[in-house]
Amino acid sequence: MLSRLVLVSGSALKNSGSFGACVVQASRSLHSSSQSLAPVPPLPEKGGKVRHGIFPEELFTLLYPKTGVTGPYVLGTGLLLYLLSKEIYVINHETFAAASIGAVIIYGIKKFGPNVAAFADKLNEEKVAKAQEVKELAITSLAQAIEDEKKEQWRAEGRQMLFDAKRNNVAMLLEINYRERLHMVTNEVKKRLNYQVELQNMQRRMEQEHMVNWVEQNVIKSITPQQEKESIAKCISDLKALAKATQARATV
Repeated sequence: MLSRLVLVSGSALKNSGSFGACVVQASRSLHSSSQSLAPVPPLPEKGGKVRHGIFPEELFTLLYPKTGVTGPYVLGTGLLLYLLSKEIYVINHETFAAASIGAVIIYGIKKFGPNVAAFADKLNEEKVAKAQEVKELAITSLAQAIEDEKKEQWRAEGRQMLFDAKRNNVAMLLEINYRERLHMVTNEVKKRLNYQVELQNMQRRMEQEHMVNWVEQNVIKSITPQQEKESIAKCISDLKALAKATQARATV
């Protein structure tokens, strides 16, 4: 019955041209729409609450204000009875097969579901732990890279100060070299001036000695033997008079 209903509905939709045009138009608008730059909300780690394994909790909360607590159950029971009474859904061997398969699936979920969920959670936790470890390693490496970059910037600033100090040292060395050479030139000029002064003094002294010797030689040459005798006698007489005067002073 359900297969016939699906076939009839499919042929009806196939024959209607408006539905195909709508599908094509919707696909075109979907593919031609601009990409949204809004932030994507994070996916929930756990699904929403359900009742009886398949019915969402939102359906019951939606019907509570108008139908009360028993409204969803009455609605579901009435819908099931309507489908059965109108033979929209006919119970046959496929129903019992589906019920058996569903019972086996429910038993498997109740029996092995917690173990499988725990194993899946363990795998998920391992994957999350590995991703977190990789994230922490990346954060650590990036933080170290930031610290290294800051240190290199600090070194670059210190390098400028070092260059300034080296320039000052070079300027001081040039100034010291200039002053040493200036002092050396001053000493050399002073030595040469002293040499010229000593040379002039020596020349003047030699001229004086030469003049004295020349005058002495000419004076000696101009003295005759008679004058020499008279001068010697005069000297002797002067010495004797000086001796007598000295003795007279001593006796007094």
